[in-house]
Amino acid sequence: MKSLFFDLDGTIVDSSEGIFASVRYAMAKMQLEPLTDEQLRSFIGPPLSKSFEKLGLSPESAAEGVAYYRENYRAGGIFQAQVYDGIATLLAQLGRDPEISVYLATSKPEVFAKQILEHFQLAAHFDGIYGADMAGERVAKEAVLAYALAAAGTKDKKQAWMIGDREHDMIGGALNGVTPVGVLWGFGDQQELATAGAKYLVETPLALADLITTELN
Repeated sequence: MKSLFFDLDGTIVDSSEGIFASVRYAMAKMQLEPLTDEQLRSFIGPPLSKSFEKLGLSPESAAEGVAYYRENYRAGGIFQAQVYDGIATLLAQLGRDPEISVYLATSKPEVFAKQILEHFQLAAHFDGIYGADMAGERVAKEAVLAYALAAAGTKDKKQAWMIGDREHDMIGGALNGVTPVGVLWGFGDQQELATAGAKYLVETPLALADLITTELN
């Protein structure tokens, strides 16, 4: 059985609108200077608390930022997103192959990930949806993927891929002994993904479907 673990933000959905709005809200609530577009983009992929800490905030202030972020996110930011073109078709195609299992492995809280996939009518395409916990104990991609692999009962890691758009996905995949696959339609570029150890790079969901067909058979 082949096991595909997909990232969410930047891989399945373009969630930048809701994420950026929620970060701006948190910064305003803490009476901090607005962030540049580049700083906002850095919030997509890593654990949220770590992104706040990289701005120079203490762990305590970062936790406050996370709380404000989630306040806005729950109020509507969660659904300010768009499914990337070709993703629904890709997932439907994968679902027709009895030899492939499809999972989600995201550093976004699992409860939010499930709501997003259900909202966009994609949840049924996944055999399991795994994410971070709300307590912040399981947030790094390597920890989330380890949890997902165990929960999915994946035995053959040589037949497992971690598919994502940021370096954290590639590193998390490698640390768990699965093949890291980088997608170029999200928020990471070719250099970032290649440097982080991506074995394959694909530019479109259609190209990913072709790669899965050729390399996992």
